[in-house]
Amino acid sequence: QVQLVESGGGLVQAGGSLRLSCAASGRTFSSYAMGWFRQAPGKEREFITAINWSGGNTYYADSVKGRFAISRDNAKNTVYLQMNSLKPEDTAVYYCAALYTNWGPTGYWGQGTQVTVSS
Repeated sequence: QVQLVESGGGLVQAGGSLRLSCAASGRTFSSYAMGWFRQAPGKEREFITAINWSGGNTYYADSVKGRFAISRDNAKNTVYLQMNSLKPEDTAVYYCAALYTNWGPTGYWGQGTQVTVSS
């Protein structure tokens, strides 16, 4: 079983940066791929990025490609999301999730952290 806790959200101006962290409990963290999703008010949850267990393979949705970067530190049981050049449309609750190798969600989710980008 994996428990996930996100942190690092907040309010930032357009063009700014934020770094989200997702700390995982459990000794099986390194066996999972990890991903970040986001959900804006009135919209469906969007899968935006993922990283495999070793960090050697990543995925980015077109909406964040070139601006966001996912990374992980298996020694610290933590996955990160560096968000640069933020836009008002990036405003959402951001969730980390443990994934299968095909990027499918395992059902382990964090509680979410709010990111608000002002124009």
